[in-house]
Amino acid sequence: MNRVKEHRVFMQLTQIDLARKVGAARQTINLIENNKYNPSLSLCIALAKELDTDLNTLFWEE
Repeated sequence: MNRVKEHRVFMQLTQIDLARKVGAARQTINLIENNKYNPSLSLCIALAKELDTDLNTLFWEE
């Protein structure tokens, strides 16, 4: 479970917008949002930065 989609929608970004900002494919963003792909640490950091949050908020499961 992650909160990428929740934060992306809040920031009013499409999957394509976010993918371009972090240098990934739209399909990669889709797979991450659907918990079918574990992104690299560098991609996680880029996502957190673009979504104006931190890694714990974005990816930590409680």
